[in-house]
Amino acid sequence: MDNPGDSEIVSSPLPEFLNDLHSKYKSLQEGAVANYIPELAKVNPDLFSICIVTVDGQSYEVGDYKQLFTIQSISKVFAYGLALEDHGRDYVLTRVGVEPTGEAFNAIILDEQSKRPYNPMVNAGAIATTSLIKGAGATERLNRVLDMYRRYIGRDVFVDISLFTSERSTGHRNRAMAHLMLNFGMIDQNIEESLDLYFKQCSAMVNCRDLAVMAATLANKGINPLTEERAVESRYIKDILSVMYTCGMYNFAGEWAYKIGIPAKSGVCGGIIAVVPNQMGIGVFSPLLDIRGNSVRGVKVCEELSQRLGLHLFECSNSGGNFGETVFKPCGDE
Repeated sequence: MDNPGDSEIVSSPLPEFLNDLHSKYKSLQEGAVANYIPELAKVNPDLFSICIVTVDGQSYEVGDYKQLFTIQSISKVFAYGLALEDHGRDYVLTRVGVEPTGEAFNAIILDEQSKRPYNPMVNAGAIATTSLIKGAGATERLNRVLDMYRRYIGRDVFVDISLFTSERSTGHRNRAMAHLMLNFGMIDQNIEESLDLYFKQCSAMVNCRDLAVMAATLANKGINPLTEERAVESRYIKDILSVMYTCGMYNFAGEWAYKIGIPAKSGVCGGIIAVVPNQMGIGVFSPLLDIRGNSVRGVKVCEELSQRLGLHLFECSNSGGNFGETVFKPCGDE
């Protein structure tokens, strides 16, 4: 049975719809903030924001959308794109697979046959992906990652050094994964440099609006809709979105694909990005996480957005246009 007030939400223009969604889920207190990295445990659990950026540059936001936080695992999406540009699809596939695992994001497992990490969205695969990023030394490699973020977001970003230090000092599990992959030739000998780059990549500071712009850039075939600068080659968009769709939500990926049905990626910061190809990017931020490491409010918001706006890839979808003036109705309504 639909929740009370759903009909009013459906008949609202997008800005009002987002405000209603924010009000509806702001009181939801389920979940807990991540605490396995000490710095992450300090975040305010009440922070909550929703942002949408369309491929024609319209932007809608509600809540704490200017609040900075570390990008964490959402960075894996964009590092994967950079590795594809540096080496090409065929070579990257020799080091990192594209199969969902059904396991937790930090599981220490490799494919038994190929010895590759299963996909670039889990920690092992992301470490292998980051190790592929080119550069003459640690500084150049980091600068390339930061410039990549700039192209996607449209502004310079910085690394939170306290968070980076906290991640590096507690990252023994990730270090174990790196040594296991070194044993099977999936990464090179320079483990500490690549791990530091991975920790810094995850410690870049963004806000919810940035996430929506990054998602919209992917929706817009790799071109930032606000700056019109290309962030990633268009030929790799299908690779990025494919692994987001099948692997981006960890061991919730199947249910996400079934219920929500759009490419997405979560992070233990509490952020989620979701991409509606050729239409828009969605960013949600709320630090309260479920047992799988996904934002509780974020999943609820994305589920309702998908259902009410008809965004599921295998459902009749909204055709785009001026989202700010469009009145949305459930798929199939006249």
